[in-house]
Amino acid sequence: MILLTVPVVFSDNLAPIPAAKAQVNAWFHANVKPLADRKATLDPALATAEATPKVIKVMQDGSGEFKTVADAIKSVPAGNTNRVIISIGPGKYNEKLRIDRTKKFVTLYGDPKALPTLVFDGTSAKFGTVESATLIVEADYFTAVNIIFLNSAPRPIGKKMGGQATAFRISGDKAALYNCQMRGFQDTHLDDTGKHFFKDCYIEGTVDFIYGRGQSIYLNNEIHVVPGDNEAMITAQARESEADNSAFVFAHCTVTGSGGTTVLGRAWRPYSRVVFAYTEMSNVITPEGWSNNLHPEFDKTLYYGEFKNTGPGADPVKRAPFTKQLAEADAKKFLSLGFIEGSKWLLPPHSV
Repeated sequence: MILLTVPVVFSDNLAPIPAAKAQVNAWFHANVKPLADRKATLDPALATAEATPKVIKVMQDGSGEFKTVADAIKSVPAGNTNRVIISIGPGKYNEKLRIDRTKKFVTLYGDPKALPTLVFDGTSAKFGTVESATLIVEADYFTAVNIIFLNSAPRPIGKKMGGQATAFRISGDKAALYNCQMRGFQDTHLDDTGKHFFKDCYIEGTVDFIYGRGQSIYLNNEIHVVPGDNEAMITAQARESEADNSAFVFAHCTVTGSGGTTVLGRAWRPYSRVVFAYTEMSNVITPEGWSNNLHPEFDKTLYYGEFKNTGPGADPVKRAPFTKQLAEADAKKFLSLGFIEGSKWLLPPHSV
């Protein structure tokens, strides 16, 4: 009797993100295989959902099934079990949107040559900060490809309260965004909770513009500090305890801006955890690099790590004493898909 074996291909949780930026895309394609190669290793519900995707078209000229993104989202049934790709035509869509937790497996897809913009002017004063987002995603297994998320509220002035304005909030688990843009000023991007992956994205802002308690990898993103504030902070990570697995991990990113006014992170919570690796930093970053947010008692519990960064903003000589220049063994646990258990759920970007 001859036994035939079929090899099982999976997303490799252990393969480290390469040190050379030129190798990142090859690493991604080698370790994040498409559905056809992965059915046996994905979460069963996800494998089932991806097997029969449905495409819904949104076109402002009426040539699609819907003219608004809100109506397309509304059409997704509660308890959805199949991948629904909402293909959004070019243009600006002035809508405040929510994908609630009952609507899993939703993808927003835009034309890579003409990214659609989802825009609203919600503010903390009107909605509360976490509810101000142009798009709020509460559902698991969300993906977005080629979308601009914009909060068009005016820039906060001085210490006036209520000006915080979020463009995108992800509160669902196992979400991936590819070639998306999150644009705003203070509190632009709420990486709220869950495991997330952001690749080839652009995120801009002024104060705490990447915030939340997500367990996330940011790979090959541009992080842009909008000029004009005397002080700016990129991250405000909200890890609550030593047992909390959350962290923001930035690998092969580029931090842009100028003026030496910005810290990589400030301590929103006592166990705040952020790692920057293989990242090019402009002189927008202060020599100290990080802030304990006037809480010296946090110094023993914070985890602010850097590993093999480059550029004028990466000089470690004057870094705040509570930060770490990581050894390779310490950095390793953050620099693979294992940090987000990617083998169970991470797939290449959807297309139509």
